Amino acid sequence: MSIIEFRWSKVDKKNHNTPIIKDSEIDELAEMLLRDYKPQLLKEPRKIKYEHFLESYLGANLDYKHIYYEENKERILGVTSFNREKLPIFDRENMCIDEIILNRNSIVLDFYVTEEGREGLELFTGLHEGGHLWMHPGVFTKSEMQMSLFGNDDELRPVTCCRKTDIEGFEKRRGYRNPKQWREHQADYFASAIAMPGATFIPFVQEVLKSQGITDGRIIEDAGFDEYFLAKEVLPKILVDTYGVSRTAAYVKLRKFGFVVDQETVNKEKKQVRLF
Repeated sequence: MSIIEFRWSKVDKKNHNTPIIKDSEIDELAEMLLRDYKPQLLKEPRKIKYEHFLESYLGANLDYKHIYYEENKERILGVTSFNREKLPIFDRENMCIDEIILNRNSIVLDFYVTEEGREGLELFTGLHEGGHLWMHPGVFTKSEMQMSLFGNDDELRPVTCCRKTDIEGFEKRRGYRNPKQWREHQADYFASAIAMPGATFIPFVQEVLKSQGITDGRIIEDAGFDEYFLAKEVLPKILVDTYGVSRTAAYVKLRKFGFVVDQETVNKEKKQVRLF
């Protein structure tokens, strides 16, 4: 299966060719990929088999390891290598730090995300790394002659090193973002757009809201306990069961698409309407 290559003319050349791309454009690109990979994913809400998507479509070399991280740093959930790289791992059998060689286009997920109860985090982390692999080769790919042992956050190395705060945070980061944060945002949004494409997500949530007696198409989550419970528990659980994502990813997606709002947002909208 041949992959559709990511080609984007708008890049920040001063910041390692980081793509300059809107969330809505990532939505469109994700649907283009899904249409090419498996069109049925755009016709009915369902869970994507992320391993098959990464390996058979994106051409990733997928593996699982106990990724080593410094004691004073946050856990690393996923790594994507764009060239041959050395990856520090923790050898639990011999209780020591070791290293392995990653080939080009390798994705490694930490065993932490594969533990029982973290299935949604595993899927999202895999797709997040897939977002890096597809969208960011122009940032990270270096000469095949160089190989390095990475153990810090040096963004110039031909590898991504994604920690817990980098995953499922595409709507949490506000204000100024540096180039690395923008790339993490892009990978996060890519993961969300692949896991919950708008083509199925929007009509599905609309139908669920109608079944819950919500006729105006959105929930004001701080308007009362019932609304809060619906926004934080009921809807996310339905999406978890349908798309296989985590509750966090489902909730953030609901807010991003305007299905869940807070009273402050509603008040601002009313104020803007009065101004016109």
